[in-house]
Amino acid sequence: MTEKLVEIKDLEISFGEGKKKFVAVKNANFFINKGETFSLVGESGSGKTTIGRAIIGLNETSKGDIVFNGDKINGKLPADKRREVIRKIQMIFQDPAASLNDRATVDYIISEGLYNFNLFENEEDRKNKVREMITAVGLLPEHLTRYPHEFSGGQRQRIGIARALVMHPELVIADEPISALDVSVRAQVLNLLKKLQNELGLTYLFVAHDLSVVRFISDRIAVIHKGVIVEVAETEELFNNPIHPYTQSLLSAVPIPDPILERQKELIVYNPDTHDYSVDKPEMVEIKPGHYVWGNKAEIADYRRKHL
Repeated sequence: MTEKLVEIKDLEISFGEGKKKFVAVKNANFFINKGETFSLVGESGSGKTTIGRAIIGLNETSKGDIVFNGDKINGKLPADKRREVIRKIQMIFQDPAASLNDRATVDYIISEGLYNFNLFENEEDRKNKVREMITAVGLLPEHLTRYPHEFSGGQRQRIGIARALVMHPELVIADEPISALDVSVRAQVLNLLKKLQNELGLTYLFVAHDLSVVRFISDRIAVIHKGVIVEVAETEELFNNPIHPYTQSLLSAVPIPDPILERQKELIVYNPDTHDYSVDKPEMVEIKPGHYVWGNKAEIADYRRKHL
């Protein structure tokens, strides 16, 4: 039996008040098992990064629960509990140039969490931890005295990964960690994340808009559209049997490496107006074991007829 590390229950995240209130995420429900890579996929502005930032405490939530290791971690938390959450959940940011302090050496950037949480016994221990981490991400100990602007995008992202992992977190939120990198470097960074996950027993929440990348790295995938999670399934199940029309539309846009097949494929265009939720309200339903879809009673009955 797999153990759940994170549970998201009926989560809503909104910005602004009154007439200016904008609901960025609504009715989000999913869980992440220990040791797996769970991906959150959707187009730009769909709310996937917003959820990631809420789990780590950067975004406030307006409804629902975020449960980590059995404890609710959103809303007001005592200072010591908040500190514990910050240490156990780390984030790798999308833009490696913007997320590193250009005036700090790589040594200081990686050590900052160790200093803040007093995670070393003496100076020698700190240096060893930082050296081990920089080597683990494929850089050299002599890089520690340099500054971020002296590195390429891929190397900067490795520094960002080292900064997150030196804390020995239980959950790592990777927010589009390869979208700002050259194509040739992307596979290297993905392989590195996979390797470190196996070695350190990490759990990943991987935020992405590129489904071909997600297929390579994920155990399970949640598809999000305009702040609503519309489908959750194991990776191969989702690719081979997409049920929600939005998932089908996303998958139809994934490029095929063969130019002849690419020209022949049909793009599915998703039209949100096909859903009538005025009376029959939608909810998340498990259609097959481990395969959840968002829909109202009529839609769920239709999905079951077509896909079972």
